Amino acid sequence: MISLSEQTRTAIEFAGDLFRQSKHAVVLTGAGFSTPSGIPDFRSEGSGLWSRDEPLEVASLTTFRTAPEKFFNWFRPLAGQIFHAQPNPAHYALAELQKAGCMHAILTQNIDVLHQKAGSHAVIEMHGSMRTMSCTQCYHQEESFRYLDAFVSRGDLPHCPKCGMLMKPDVILFGEQLPQRAWQQAQREVHTCDLMLVAGSSLEVLPVAGLPLQALDRGAHLIIVNHSPTYLNVRADVAILDDVAEIIPAIAARVVHG
Repeated sequence: MISLSEQTRTAIEFAGDLFRQSKHAVVLTGAGFSTPSGIPDFRSEGSGLWSRDEPLEVASLTTFRTAPEKFFNWFRPLAGQIFHAQPNPAHYALAELQKAGCMHAILTQNIDVLHQKAGSHAVIEMHGSMRTMSCTQCYHQEESFRYLDAFVSRGDLPHCPKCGMLMKPDVILFGEQLPQRAWQQAQREVHTCDLMLVAGSSLEVLPVAGLPLQALDRGAHLIIVNHSPTYLNVRADVAILDDVAEIIPAIAARVVHG
């Protein structure tokens, strides 16, 4: 906290007070939440995944179906980063908030399972998860850890143990619909929350980007912590342009310890 400006310290205190007054708080996390863990986001200039590759060419369902090797060549470095990543202080801070009963659920756009590794529960993975992969032919599902080491270290493609066809990580590619169950769970949380914290998301990807607006329209308070502004900063009760790994633990400390 010593290096933070007076304005930021005041914003953290106000955010903490909003959490303490809340009866049903939820958190929405995006790719920026995991960049301190060494996982690149998508849109940062120079380092974002889409600054180097055209998403529809490498990360679409069409590409996976017609040229799966192209998808896997692109996906392998990212899979390695996810495979070796560990939660950062922001992940642990959210787990602490949940354990203290100050936050109900985490809605995440991330596929890296770092929230669960940090000890969080009630994590709604709206863009799928790296935990499992499914056969594209017979739909048999397996835990990803059985295949990830060989894929990351040697490039061995995952094949179904039942029918031998390629298996696809259970992550949402361009051209796929969001998982229906996860989306319905997210909608229920948004419709009942009285506070939403958006952390590490630029709020540029629909339909998830519309969830905070739905919460606002239903009278919920909004806190945004992100390196760059979002379209809803002007409507947020608190908007902090800073590192989630520093700000989220500070907010959690204010909530839990006063």
